[in-house]
Amino acid sequence: MKKKIILDPNADFYDDALFQPAFLDQEFLLAQECRPLRLQMELLKPEVYLSKAGVNATVIVIGSARIPSPAKAKAEIEHLQQQSPIDQKALKIAENKLHYSRYYEEAEKLGFLVTQFRGQGEIERLHIVTGGGPSYMEAANKGAEHAGGPSVALGVSLPHELGPNRYVTPELTFKFHYFAMRKMHFLIRAKAMVVFPGGLGTLDELVETLTLMQTGKIDRLPILIFARDFWEKLIDFNWLVETGMIAENDLKLFQYVETAEEAWGMIKAFYHL
Repeated sequence: MKKKIILDPNADFYDDALFQPAFLDQEFLLAQECRPLRLQMELLKPEVYLSKAGVNATVIVIGSARIPSPAKAKAEIEHLQQQSPIDQKALKIAENKLHYSRYYEEAEKLGFLVTQFRGQGEIERLHIVTGGGPSYMEAANKGAEHAGGPSVALGVSLPHELGPNRYVTPELTFKFHYFAMRKMHFLIRAKAMVVFPGGLGTLDELVETLTLMQTGKIDRLPILIFARDFWEKLIDFNWLVETGMIAENDLKLFQYVETAEEAWGMIKAFYHL
């Protein structure tokens, strides 16, 4: 039986689920009609806390959550090789993961280089921002921690979610329900986007950012893509040019890189840091 609240001895009974301020009524706030309010709150909450923390210029690091560190990738291969019979399909996938795990260390280096930067003028300091997950995101957050600075994590509610990695800065870690609001916060303060090998989520974030720049919805910023061999096999940008789907000039919206030093050098050159 629901608890009732009596306003006075002669009053009717009132349902306490309704007789409370709207902002305390979770059932009401989660109703379909309140979706615009929830969208606004997801935009506003990180805005408030990031502004208070002085985070106004960021470098986005995105990429797969499924690529382990080199040590873990090697251990997985050794484990599969000890099986009888050997699962050749699983072994091939593990070998591919080992191949791209070499960029884990580059993500960590980049997190360090970005976080230790101190400048003047418009960009006095840069903060790493990731999705807060494992793999390349973890590495970038780890590099920021080793540089002695904070980093931002923008997580999202997902099935079988593991939670943020151990290197995120707790007071700068946020959880989103709506992908759209999360992607907006990735870009609001972005001065560069660094893209490592990834799947559908990484593709979504990369292509949307390229589209926003292509259409003039956001200002140009460096888009630095690690692992040319991966991305050229995944997306044939030249074919898009040849078929007239994009202009040849659109190929200048991004650049391929292979090392953290190369990526950081391009960011510094773009802003004359």
